[in-house]
Amino acid sequence: MKNSHEKVEKNVGLFFLFTVFAISIGGLVEITPLFFQKELATPVDNLKPYTALQMEGRDLYIREGCSNCHSQMIRPFRAETERYGHYSVAGEHVWEHPFLWGSKRTGPDLARVGGRYSDDWHIAHLTDPRSVVPESNMPAYNWLNTNTLDGELTGKKLETFNWLTRNRSHKDENGNAIPLYTQAEIDGAKDAVKGKTEMDALVAYLQSLGHALK
Repeated sequence: MKNSHEKVEKNVGLFFLFTVFAISIGGLVEITPLFFQKELATPVDNLKPYTALQMEGRDLYIREGCSNCHSQMIRPFRAETERYGHYSVAGEHVWEHPFLWGSKRTGPDLARVGGRYSDDWHIAHLTDPRSVVPESNMPAYNWLNTNTLDGELTGKKLETFNWLTRNRSHKDENGNAIPLYTQAEIDGAKDAVKGKTEMDALVAYLQSLGHALK
């Protein structure tokens, strides 16, 4: 007579259901407690929302696939903190949608690159990487110097981030969430970026990285 274990092993459908059930339970046990840890959903004290120009730069960072080669997550190991700076914490990324931590380091981690180099250095590096880092294997992004922003969707992007972060914003004295962006900032977003080059936007974004913890 077949035992119950053998029945499960030889029945593909039943085995699949039990596998999914086991994985689901394991996932819930690991993930659910994270939703109740305050430090994982609370912005660090010095965290600032992206400006309209930085927001456009962030989208360009995503569009050009920068996260395929650069991580934005410093691990809490001496070898990393001495090279890149303070290790990354969850409170720095509570407003990130999607987060850009990455895992590939063909190029260096950029979590704290903001302020490390001048705007001119970044422009030269993005236009012709080997002009400032001779051994670099990064491709050039010289077209960013000529492409300009029209700002048609910038306000919508700020509105979207207001909605995405509605439960993870700073609180007022009554405990009410403070939106990341005021209506005035949303209304003025188009004018804030119109005519700026994509290079301006990407450099502004890079210069904003890591400002909350240095």
